[in-house]
Amino acid sequence: MTDFKSKKTTIYDLAELAGASSSAVSAVLNGSWKKRRISAQLAEKVLQLAEQQGYTLNQQASLLRRRKSTMIGMIVPKYDNRYFGSIVERFESMARERGLFPVITCTNRDPELEIEAARTMLSYQVNGIVSTGATAPDHISQICSAAGVPTFNLDLPGTLAPSVITDNYAGAKELALRILANGEQRLGRAQPLIFVGGRGSDHNTMERLRGFRSAHQQWGLEVIEENILTCGYSPDKAEKVLSDFIAKGGNLDTGLFVNSTISLEGVMRWMISAGYRGAKQPVMGCFDWDPFVMLLGHDIVMVQQDVSSMLDALFALIDANERGNKRLEIAPLFPATE
Repeated sequence: MTDFKSKKTTIYDLAELAGASSSAVSAVLNGSWKKRRISAQLAEKVLQLAEQQGYTLNQQASLLRRRKSTMIGMIVPKYDNRYFGSIVERFESMARERGLFPVITCTNRDPELEIEAARTMLSYQVNGIVSTGATAPDHISQICSAAGVPTFNLDLPGTLAPSVITDNYAGAKELALRILANGEQRLGRAQPLIFVGGRGSDHNTMERLRGFRSAHQQWGLEVIEENILTCGYSPDKAEKVLSDFIAKGGNLDTGLFVNSTISLEGVMRWMISAGYRGAKQPVMGCFDWDPFVMLLGHDIVMVQQDVSSMLDALFALIDANERGNKRLEIAPLFPATE
């Protein structure tokens, strides 16, 4: 067993000793375990371990418990897809379980709106801010740090606050491998895929591209640079980039790796208008998930980012009053589409 006596005991140490998740331990320590339906037996075990290990709640250090306000803020880039919608819904539920009032605003991936939102939330004395998919998470962290308010990053990481993100590299590699396998089954041989959507400068897209390239390498294929269409997340931009790609002599038959359901909307819009339906629909995959994919056609693989595990990890960091720039990566899921 790990020797915790030589260092200050943390919530993660207690979780290891109790054989429980850090979020369950934090719920016991902050008194919300009954609302979380955690057993009395586990709660008693955690409290005994905390006493044995000399763990004490630092009420002065925990801003989320000492300020008069009970508000906690979240900045999100979009409401228009299932992923961000499910993040917001679970965030609200978990915040209320802790007696916190969630304040959420959408900034449309506009860095100026992100900063305006953070400053407005600070003016209402929120106890913390979660930056979800923010374009400038470190700027938000700097502003909040000056006001003594903790920040946490979700979906896109920063360097000045703890971050919880999807394992984009591993998820993208597995997604690309599955699309390539489908392509080989349909065409007789795998061919280099087309990557559509996202911004080449943001962390998630860069990691997904790294996984995309790694999958091609595993198959002994060379990525065609002209097939990397990082046009942003707008459906209109995805639709236009495919139209331009075909106009320049491109070919969709090799298969498509789409970077989000937001981009997928534009991809499907263009494919329908251009007659790529039924048997003409190329093999495809999307780094995102929506149950209605089953209505879009065959050979579509989707990645479901594990929102429940991401929010559990996020609130474990919040409950533990985590500081620094710890980064947690959560493995995505591959739900069946048939």
